[in-house]
Amino acid sequence: MTPYNVRWGIMATGGIADAFVRDLLKDPNLRDASDVSHIIVAVASSSSSTRAEKFISDTGISTTCAAYGSYKELVADANVDVVYVATPHSHHFQNVMLALEAGKNVLCEKAFTVNAAQAKMLCETAQKKKLFLMEAVWTRYFPLSVQIRDLIRNGAIGEVLRVISDNSFGDPVEDKWGTEHRMVNKDLAGGCLLDLGIYSLTWVFQTLYHTLPQDQRKPPSAISAHMALYHLTGADEATTILLSFPTSTPSNLPHPGQSQAVAMTHLRVSTDPDESNSARPAIRIQGTKGEIQIDGPAFRPERYRIIPKKGEGDFKEVECPFPAGGRGMFWEADEVARCLRDGKLESETLPWEESIVIMEVMDEVRRQGGLTYPEKIESTVYPTEI
Repeated sequence: MTPYNVRWGIMATGGIADAFVRDLLKDPNLRDASDVSHIIVAVASSSSSTRAEKFISDTGISTTCAAYGSYKELVADANVDVVYVATPHSHHFQNVMLALEAGKNVLCEKAFTVNAAQAKMLCETAQKKKLFLMEAVWTRYFPLSVQIRDLIRNGAIGEVLRVISDNSFGDPVEDKWGTEHRMVNKDLAGGCLLDLGIYSLTWVFQTLYHTLPQDQRKPPSAISAHMALYHLTGADEATTILLSFPTSTPSNLPHPGQSQAVAMTHLRVSTDPDESNSARPAIRIQGTKGEIQIDGPAFRPERYRIIPKKGEGDFKEVECPFPAGGRGMFWEADEVARCLRDGKLESETLPWEESIVIMEVMDEVRRQGGLTYPEKIESTVYPTEI
């Protein structure tokens, strides 16, 4: 059977776009994905077509590929099936709306938007126009993540009652970034919550929320957040979130105290200080019959352990290497291709409703921490010049 081929347009030419394209160029058969294939037909830089041409050359795109100096030209290209939005998340709402209004399907980098109101509007627009839209939380599509969700659903560690998740990078913030870098620049929705903390929340949600049937999923019943703001810009440099969920998973049972999660992120201390995995688990998923430990980094783990309660089974360690030397972004691209092939508007692995609930959590965390962004990037007015 001929693989279903998807023609991609790449919006932006930064590091994440580079990683995504290099993964797309790898042979799908090397990851047992013979049912789909990918081709990159257009790349756009907001600054110049010359920059897009350099990106095409640097990444090794060998097929005929258009180079554009504006995003409007990209979304107008009739050869593009789906646009990958790889701009800063401050610009996601405006950029995704541009693509949707042009009739293009979209895969948008995380964090989906700056706030939940923007995310809702994007999903409503996609629904109205019958276009596919997905937040690119690549970690959800790893075989490791799929295995862990299945273990929880099958009761491997009993009822899950607590998750501890951390995604932190210790850096000399002032020396490395100053005030203009996207990680700390509020004009670009900077701060560790939207950029790094989204992964900590991803593990919380895919274990305590997504493992329940869709009609049983309930958002957190309580959220408590502590946030430390960077003294030079006011963006968050450290955020810790405590969440309570109404029931356990996978049986949806009410427990005294319900189930809880701690999601953490920090710019000054690291989950793995010596970068050799000496720190071991970045995520601990704790159930009544044992726990699952996942080694970091939280956004791209390769190893986990099942540690049963005494008398409940055997210790097991599982390696999940990335095939073909890839980053692992090809799995989310394969999901997009299959959804387009099957006529779906959203992915069951990260439906619109769940992306919106996570954005609502981050809205509340920012409210408690006193973190606001400029009105123009919080706006739901389209078009707004940024």
